[in-house]
Amino acid sequence: MRDIRGYDVYKLADRLVLRVYCASGGFPRSELFALTSQIRRAAYSIPMNLVEGAARRSAKEFARSVDIAIGSCEEVRYQLHLSAGLGYLGQNEAAELDADFEKVKQMLTKLLARVSGRSAGVSDPSGERSADSG
Repeated sequence: MRDIRGYDVYKLADRLVLRVYCASGGFPRSELFALTSQIRRAAYSIPMNLVEGAARRSAKEFARSVDIAIGSCEEVRYQLHLSAGLGYLGQNEAAELDADFEKVKQMLTKLLARVSGRSAGVSDPSGERSADSG
């Protein structure tokens, strides 16, 4: 089993969930069960999929979870765009968050490529661990 909490991509995705929660806290009440809920779910599904996939035994299952996280990342990016277009987020805040989610997507894509080529017994297939995590 992999300790996903040591992966830089997990750490960044986790921090971004908190930022999305703060940013979406000012959305109109009418969006509470619509865009607010959706952007939050998409954001937290990224680290949640990483946690679930890391607990799986096979690299194939882990890769599948990473792939799903990539899709969720793109979903958040569109929702940020929509939120800015509707005037719920400032353009600068939306752009900063989008850039950070783009970085997460790039890290996830790199992780997916590495996981797909490795066996299930490797504890850190990504090479994305920070120096202080292990």
